[in-house]
Amino acid sequence: MDTKEIDKIVESQRIYFRSGATLSVDNRIAALKKLRNTIIKYEKEIGDALNADLGKSDFEGFMCETGMALSEISYMIRHTRAFASERRVRSPLAQFASRSYKKPCPYGNTLIMSPWNYPFLLTMDPLADAISAGNTAVVKPSAYSPATSGIISKIISECFPPEYVAVVTGGRRENSSLLEKKFDFVFFTGSQAVGKEVLRHTAEHLTPAVLELGGKSPCIVDSTARLKLAAKRIVFGKYLNCGQTCVAPDYILCERSVKDALIRELCTQVKAQYGEEPLKNPDYGRIVNEKHFDRICGLIDSEKTVLGGNVNRETLQIAPTVMDNVTWDDAVMKEEIFGPVMPVLTFDKFDDIFEILADKDKPLALYLFSENKRHIAQVTSRCSYGGGCVNDTIIHLATSAMGFGGVGESGMGAYHGKEGFDVFSHTKSIVDKKTWIDLPMRYQPYVKGLYGKLLHMFLK
Repeated sequence: MDTKEIDKIVESQRIYFRSGATLSVDNRIAALKKLRNTIIKYEKEIGDALNADLGKSDFEGFMCETGMALSEISYMIRHTRAFASERRVRSPLAQFASRSYKKPCPYGNTLIMSPWNYPFLLTMDPLADAISAGNTAVVKPSAYSPATSGIISKIISECFPPEYVAVVTGGRRENSSLLEKKFDFVFFTGSQAVGKEVLRHTAEHLTPAVLELGGKSPCIVDSTARLKLAAKRIVFGKYLNCGQTCVAPDYILCERSVKDALIRELCTQVKAQYGEEPLKNPDYGRIVNEKHFDRICGLIDSEKTVLGGNVNRETLQIAPTVMDNVTWDDAVMKEEIFGPVMPVLTFDKFDDIFEILADKDKPLALYLFSENKRHIAQVTSRCSYGGGCVNDTIIHLATSAMGFGGVGESGMGAYHGKEGFDVFSHTKSIVDKKTWIDLPMRYQPYVKGLYGKLLHMFLK
């Protein structure tokens, strides 16, 4: 799509929003219902597209993408009216007589840029929140997941006129063109490197932005953990979508005394969940493209590999891999892995982990496996990270009742449910002052008598 076409879309959405067409709560709910019904209509095509782009099975595609998107949309349908309502707050006595309230209002014309790893979910979730809040939206899916981008475009064009919601497909040229435009709000999910570019462009227009990024999310296992269950849940979270999950456990930080036992359980669980030959498992996906395949392969040290390590270049598959005796100087610890490779590092005393993590980038997620309440309280209080789980992985993002987002290097802002509505809204603070009385104490000429005493009393 060329720049002129993008300009036309952006301008048409600006005019549409100014008309007030998106403000009606009834219309917002109706739009969400239409989106939900259309997704259900094309459920099989969505699954086929996810399989074409990432090798996802029908079950995984629905569990991790279509089903979760439908859940978010349904949640917003039920709660949009309440989220959009004014909230009355107490008025100070000095402002007698008045009504003070907070009124959520849409930003206006929004841009949603989504990634390739969960291309359907991470497009539809923020879109549902944007619609619920009363915005228009330009949606830019990733060029790395063309089949899913195609079905997204088909669904949105069937649901909405382009002046309300439009899809712009393409690659870097289209991304650059969109970021040159002035939007009222930008929502980006992707890598830290691209996130920095997005923030540079939005700064030019003083446009507020949410960045959902990633990072090296640690998985801490102490000596009190139930190792068999811990391994089962870590394997699920790490190798889901072949490790191409922004909140996947990036590496294990394990107490040295239980490391060998944990690695044995990890190996057992990989075989239990993916079979003796994972690359022949029809439900095991693939790496998105050759570029990422080669990058991940370059992180595997065969001398430190205790499980997996085998690959198939023709199918772009890398077997679930576990690496032992890893150090912070190894290549696998120098970048976010974003693939099915699990390095295991150790610590000797639990308090060591705070020093180990102190100088690392703040991760999007952190996971702790422990039965020690003091350890749990320490980690959840002292470590800075976007969100996470105690004795599980990944599931903290699978609810609309809690916000999801990063902190520091892993992003800014949160969405899902109420947080999603709020992040796509500006909340106005309004005082409705009554006209039947007008206290004189604030006006000049100021007096120091009774009115002055009353002013002191009101303001204290």
